[in-house]
Amino acid sequence: MDDNTPIISGTPAAARTVDASGNRTARTGADQEWTAEDLAVAEGHDPTPANVRRAQQELDELGPAAIERTVP
Repeated sequence: MDDNTPIISGTPAAARTVDASGNRTARTGADQEWTAEDLAVAEGHDPTPANVRRAQQELDELGPAAIERTVP
């Protein structure tokens, strides 16, 4: 299978990474740094102070799981 194959074991091509050894790994939403504002917007909310506070609480309590359940 080449890197242009759209699906490998259920992982879309856009979510795959190939490391220096040639191994393919799947990236997840939590692989990058997220702010509370990013999470609020990803959840479909306007980044109002109340929504950002709620998202920050989710990040503080759940860590990367807060991202994973919104952006797998």
